[in-house]
Amino acid sequence: MPQPFLPRRRSALSRLCALAVPLLLAACAEGPPGLPDSPYAPGLDPKGDAVDGMVVGDRLLQAGEYELAIDAYTRAALDQGLTPRVYAGIGTANLQLGRLGQAEEQLRRASEGADTSPEVWNNLGLVLIGRGQLQEAVATLRRAYALDNGESDAIRDNLRLALAMMGERPYDPEQQEDFQVVHSGQGYYEIRDTDPG
Repeated sequence: MPQPFLPRRRSALSRLCALAVPLLLAACAEGPPGLPDSPYAPGLDPKGDAVDGMVVGDRLLQAGEYELAIDAYTRAALDQGLTPRVYAGIGTANLQLGRLGQAEEQLRRASEGADTSPEVWNNLGLVLIGRGQLQEAVATLRRAYALDNGESDAIRDNLRLALAMMGERPYDPEQQEDFQVVHSGQGYYEIRDTDPG
């Protein structure tokens, strides 16, 4: 004969556990204090301050993220207008992407500013070398070298290369055949041999 079901008395510990488990699960579902309930990244704070697009563009350029740098400089242009500094940033990014036509146009516009930096003249000189306009490249690099007071090794090396390519200095074509534009610090770029061996 089957035994009738009789409820057993629970101990105090089992009752405490029965209450604690749902409370712990509820606490875990809410997440740590101070974090939003959503699993998604937080949205924009409309009251927060935006980071300057030029700073973002410069950092992306240093990191080698040239397309993103162009986007950041373009956003900066919305706030500041198309200043020579914006043109210089976009032109330098396009130089790194191999878009020499666009880079030349933008760096020329950047060089129209009153206080054009040696870096802009150097980068324009590199574009002109890449486009085969050696005489103008030499003149541009000489200007960059003069503005820099001869302190940049990158500008000096680029000028030497341009002079050698024009035949004004000895140049061994077998020694350096393939070149690459390389960042050498603080906005300076230089042409380096891709096959150093």
